[in-house]
Amino acid sequence: MLNYSIYHHPQNTNWITFVHGAGGSSSIWFKQVREFRKQYNVLLLDLRGHGDSKPAIKDAFNSKYTFDSITEDIVKVIDKENIKSSHFIGISLGTILIRNLAEKYPERVNSMIMGGAIMKLNLRSQVLMRLGVVFKSVVPYMFLYKFFAFIIMPKKNHKQSRLLFANEAKKLYQKEFIRWFKLTSEINPLLRFFRDKDIKIPTLYVMGEEDYLFLPSIKKVVSTHEFSNLFVVKNSGHVVNVEQPEVFNEESLSFINQFSV
Repeated sequence: MLNYSIYHHPQNTNWITFVHGAGGSSSIWFKQVREFRKQYNVLLLDLRGHGDSKPAIKDAFNSKYTFDSITEDIVKVIDKENIKSSHFIGISLGTILIRNLAEKYPERVNSMIMGGAIMKLNLRSQVLMRLGVVFKSVVPYMFLYKFFAFIIMPKKNHKQSRLLFANEAKKLYQKEFIRWFKLTSEINPLLRFFRDKDIKIPTLYVMGEEDYLFLPSIKKVVSTHEFSNLFVVKNSGHVVNVEQPEVFNEESLSFINQFSV
């Protein structure tokens, strides 16, 4: 079972579940928790091998990570807490897990906020992934992680996000990093399916205007998906919830409030 934290609201019965990205942990939502718990019940979780979700003994003998198996980890938590449905907020790779959960269990997802969403790997990011696959066993994983973080978040105003994720990534084991890295290098067919199919669940993409690797593909997705909307955050890169938390919180809550009863 994943490590998770819950903040109960005394009146509201609606839930918001936060899903972080690869190399992060639930701590990356520290600029969101205070505002969101004022209005909603909040669930924060650490994905497999991240934060305080330490690898189980059985996982040591199971090197195969899949998006489905990691998605089921999330479902087990919301089942344990008897959460019938929830709004979901994700960042980076967490948006893929949310979208996968919505595909498998659409009745459990009231709406989706996709921050720094990944819906397509462009040529540059695919080349980087292939280089990572080649060097993952011979280069210290923190070097690779910092390198990719710099490629994705290169500007001075992205420094806080780079440092935050680097500090969280230090908690990963080398084997755990390699497992997640293999997972991210096999996502093209899944992303293609997500781009082609409008899931018909209210979705807000919150993207930094400087998120040059992923913003162009999100614009195309929103133009063809009826239930999707895009909000572009000025002066922000990939990790919008950290770089522009006030804007992220305001836009996300405004969107979620439309679909809460």
